[in-house]
Amino acid sequence: MKNLSRLLFAMLLMLSYSSINAQDENNPWAINVGVNAVDFYPTGEDAPLGDFFDEYFNARDHWNILPSLSSVTVSRYFSNGFSFGVTGSMNKIEKFGDSDVKNLSYYGADGTVSYSFMELINSNVVEPYLGVGGGYTWVDKIGAGTLNGAIGLNLWFTENIGFSFQSTYKHAFEDYLSSHFQHYAGLKFKFGGKDTDSDGIYDIDDACPEVPGLAEFNGCPDSDGDGIEDSKDDCPNEAGLAEFNGCPDTDGDGLADPNDDCPTVAGSKELNGCPDADGDGIADKDDKCPNEAGPAANNGCPWPDRDGDGVADKDDLCPDIVGTVANDGCPEVTEAVKKALNAYAKTILFDTGKASIKDQSAGVLDNIIGILNEYPNAKFNIEGHTDSVGSEALNQKLSQERASSVMNYLISNGVASNRLNAHGYGESRPLDSNKTAAGRANNRRVEINLHKD
Repeated sequence: MKNLSRLLFAMLLMLSYSSINAQDENNPWAINVGVNAVDFYPTGEDAPLGDFFDEYFNARDHWNILPSLSSVTVSRYFSNGFSFGVTGSMNKIEKFGDSDVKNLSYYGADGTVSYSFMELINSNVVEPYLGVGGGYTWVDKIGAGTLNGAIGLNLWFTENIGFSFQSTYKHAFEDYLSSHFQHYAGLKFKFGGKDTDSDGIYDIDDACPEVPGLAEFNGCPDSDGDGIEDSKDDCPNEAGLAEFNGCPDTDGDGLADPNDDCPTVAGSKELNGCPDADGDGIADKDDKCPNEAGPAANNGCPWPDRDGDGVADKDDLCPDIVGTVANDGCPEVTEAVKKALNAYAKTILFDTGKASIKDQSAGVLDNIIGILNEYPNAKFNIEGHTDSVGSEALNQKLSQERASSVMNYLISNGVASNRLNAHGYGESRPLDSNKTAAGRANNRRVEINLHKD
C-alpha cells in the first residue's frame, strides 16, 4: 500500500498541470484497437518503488505479448478535457516475473478517466495524457479488482486518426493476484462530431451550423464568391469589392451600386452617381433639357425669353417687347420720347373754358396712345395748366378737369388705369408771360411726363 500511495500522489500532481484531451465536442467518441503486453516483474508488495522500474523496459525477459489484436478501448469525451474509456484486453501469460509458467489466460476489463496535456504544449500532433481508474483482472481462474494509474501518448496523423501508446500500473486489491504493468499500443480513431450542414466543419466550430460554408469563414457561406462572407457582405448575391462591403461598382465611379442612382453610367458623388452633361447641377435623369443648362426651378431647362432681351419671360414685364434688364425687360423711355409726348400733349385742344376735348385732337391722342403702348410698364403723370385769366380757383378746377379728361380718354382707349395719374396745377406753373396773347396761349397746356417712383 505504501507504493500505491506514492504512485497515486505522483499521478494527482501531474493531473493538476493537465489541460484538455484531444477528444472534444467535435469528436466526442474514440475507439482504440491494438495489442497489449503484461509485465508481472517485480512481484510482491514489499518491493521498493525503484524496483518497479529497474527492468521496466526489459520486454524480452518479462513482457507477455499476444501477437494479435488483443485490446479494444472505447472512450467518450465529457467536458473540460475529461474523457472516460472502457478497455477490454486479453493475453497469454508465459512469463511471471523471473519465472516461466504454462499458458495462463489473462483477461482485463478496466475503466479509466484520462486528461491531456495537448493544449498546454500547444501541439495538434503530440498528445501526452494521464489516467486513473480501476477494473477487474483474471489470470487463469484467479480474479481481483485493481486500482489503475496510466500514462500515455497519442500521435495524431490527421484530426481523426492517430497512434496510441499507454502504460498502466494495476494495483491488485487481493494478495492472490500480483500487481503488474500492462502496456498498450494501437491505432486510435476519433469520431462522432456533429456537422448539421455537412460542410466539413463541426457545429461546435461552425458559426453558421445550419448553412454550408467555408472553413476560412468559420463555416459561414460566401454566396457570391467575392471573398467576403455573407454576414459582412452588403450584397451577398453579387460579387463586389471589399471597399464597398462586398457590393459592385458597375460603372466605376466610386459609388457602390446600391448607393448609385445611375449604377450603369458613371457620374458624380454629388449627384449620387448620375451624370450631368450640361453641368447645371441637375442629374441628366431629372433634367428635362440634359444638354442645355438651366435652373432646377425649370427642371433643368433655361427660362424662355421670347423677345431675346436677356430677361426671362417669367421676370420680363414686357415679354414680347425688347427691353433692358434694369427696366425689368421693358424698354426705357428716352428723352426724345418724353419730348415727343409733350409735343403731342400741348396740341390737344379743348372747348373754350371747358374740359371737353375737341374732335380734331383725336389724331394727336392716338399718337400718344401709340407711344404709351410701346412702354407698357411705364407710368405717366398727366398734368393740366392754365393762364391767369379768371379766378385762381376756377383755373385750378379747370386744369384738373382737363387733365382728367385726357386720362379718361386714354383709359377708354386701352391704356391701363394703374399707369396713369391726373393732376391740375392751375396757373401756378406758367411757361411764358400771361401779359401777351402768345404767352397766355403757351401757358394753356397739357403735359404728359414720366412718373418716377
